[in-house]
Amino acid sequence: MGNNRKIEIMDTTLRDGEQTSGVSFLPSEKLQIAKLLLEELKVDRIEVASARVSEGEMEGVKKITQWASEKGYLDRVEVLGFVDTPASVNWILESGAQVMNLLTKGSENHLTHQLKKTPEAHFEDIRKSVEYAQSKKVCVNVYLEDWSNGMRNSMNYTMDLIGQLTQLPVRRIMLPDTLGLLHPREVSHFIKLITSEYADTHFDFHAHNDYDLSVANVLEAIYNGISGIHTTVNGLGERAGNAPLESVIAVLKDFTDFRLSVKENKIFRVSKLVEQFSGQHIPSNKPVVGENVFTQTAGIHADGDNKKNLYFNDLLPERFGRQRKYALGKTSGKANIVKNIQELGISLEPDELTKVTQRIIELGDKKERVTTEDLPYIISDVLQNNSISHNIFIEGYNLSHSKGLRPTVQLKISINGESYEEGSSGDGQYDAFMKALKKIYKSINRELPKLVNYHVTIPPGGKTDAFVETVITWEYGKIFKTKGLDSDQTVAALKATEKMLNIIEQIKINIPGDKKNPKDTPDQEKTNFYGNEYRAIAG
Repeated sequence: MGNNRKIEIMDTTLRDGEQTSGVSFLPSEKLQIAKLLLEELKVDRIEVASARVSEGEMEGVKKITQWASEKGYLDRVEVLGFVDTPASVNWILESGAQVMNLLTKGSENHLTHQLKKTPEAHFEDIRKSVEYAQSKKVCVNVYLEDWSNGMRNSMNYTMDLIGQLTQLPVRRIMLPDTLGLLHPREVSHFIKLITSEYADTHFDFHAHNDYDLSVANVLEAIYNGISGIHTTVNGLGERAGNAPLESVIAVLKDFTDFRLSVKENKIFRVSKLVEQFSGQHIPSNKPVVGENVFTQTAGIHADGDNKKNLYFNDLLPERFGRQRKYALGKTSGKANIVKNIQELGISLEPDELTKVTQRIIELGDKKERVTTEDLPYIISDVLQNNSISHNIFIEGYNLSHSKGLRPTVQLKISINGESYEEGSSGDGQYDAFMKALKKIYKSINRELPKLVNYHVTIPPGGKTDAFVETVITWEYGKIFKTKGLDSDQTVAALKATEKMLNIIEQIKINIPGDKKNPKDTPDQEKTNFYGNEYRAIAG
C-alpha cells in the first residue's frame, strides 16, 4: 500500500487520445474538454497537442492556453515536442504554452533504425533541445519512446539515457509502454530498478492497453515508486487505447493509500462529453462509465440488495455521479420490479404486481432487458387491461406488406364466443385491418367508433427498443382513448383496437340492434359511459 504521498494524474485525451482512429476534436471541443478536466475533474496536468501538426492544432492550443493563462493553469498544460531544436520549442511558444514533453528514443532499436544515430549523438541533441527550451523559459518533461522494449532488449542503453537525463534541468522523466506489451511482473521489476537507483527523480508511467493490462500495470507501477500516471478519458488512444482515467482512479482510490486530486463524482459527466465529441461509443459493460455497470438485472441480486446490500462492492455508483438501477427483464423477479416501482412512487396491488411482472418477462423474452423508462408504460397497459372485460379478442391475423402491392390482412376475431373471419386490403396494414374489422361488424349489424387520433411513442429518450406504445383516440358518443403495447407498431395498434371493442361492448349505446336497459335513465346512461371511459384511460 502507499504512504499517503501525492500521485499526479496527467490526462492525455486531447493528444494521445486523439490518435484513436476516426477521432479529431475541434478547437472549441478541445477547450471544453480541457476546462472540464482541469476545473471540474481536477486532474493535475493535461497534454493537449503535438507541436507542428497543423494550423487547426495551433488554434486549439491557443484557445486552451489563453483560458489557462487567465485561470492560472498554464503550467499544467503540456504539448508534445520533438528533438528538432528550435522548431518544436518555437511552435510551443507561439501557441502560448510553457511546458514541452520532449519525445526521445527510449530503446536502442528505435535509435538505430529510426534515427540512425549513436547514443552519444542523440543525447547531445536532447541536451541542446532542453537548454534551448530553458533559455526560452519553457519547462521540459522527457518521454522515452518505446521504453518498455528498451528495458527488455537494451537495458544498458535505456538506463544510461535515464542517468544522463537526471543531470539535465528536466522536471519529469516519462516511461511509456508504447506498444502495450508489458505484463505486471515486468512493470514491477523495471520500475523498481529505476526508482531505486534514481529515488529523487519524478517518473511518470504511460500505459497502453493492447493486452487489456493497462490498469493492472498502472497499479504495479504505483506500488513500485512511480509518481505520476498518464490516462485518457474512456481509454481513448490508438490500437486498444490507453489506460482509462475512470478505471485508474477507481483502482488507485480503492487499492492504495496515495492521495489523488481527481474528483470522482465528475468522472461520468466528463466521460459522456468525451463520448459525444469523439463519436466513440462507450461499451455498455465498460467499468465505471458503461451503461450497464451499475444495473442489477437478476432478481436475486435486487433481493440481496434489500438484505444488507449483499451484492454491493466498493464501486458505489454515487462515487462517480451515477445511480444504481434495477433492470427489468425475464430474470428480474418481483424484487427488481418493486425497487423500480418505489422510485416512481407507485403502489400496486399484489395481483397487479404479478401481472406487471409477467408482462416484463414476456417482453424480456424478446429483448435482453427492459429499462426503467419502460415501466410506466407497462403499468399503464396492465391497469387498463384490468379495467376492461374481455368478451372480444383477436384470435388470429395475417398481415402482409409487399412492394408494389397494397397491404392486406386476413383477420379472425371472437365476439362473445362466436368466431368471425374477413380479409381486406388498405393503404397500410392497420388500414387493411380496420376495413376487415368493419366488414365483420357490418355483418352483425354493428357500428364501430370513429378513429379521431393515432399516436405512436416510445419511452422518453428513445433508449429502448422493447416496445412502442400506440394510443388511439376514438369518438363514440364521447371521446375516449385506448393503448396498445408491443415491440411492433402495428400489433400495438391492434391491441389498442381490441381494447376499444371490449369497451364499446360494455357501453352498448348507440349501436343499432342493441337494446338499452329499459330501467336506465339518460343520466344513468351517461354515468355508465363515463365510468367505462375513465377505466379505459386509467393509468
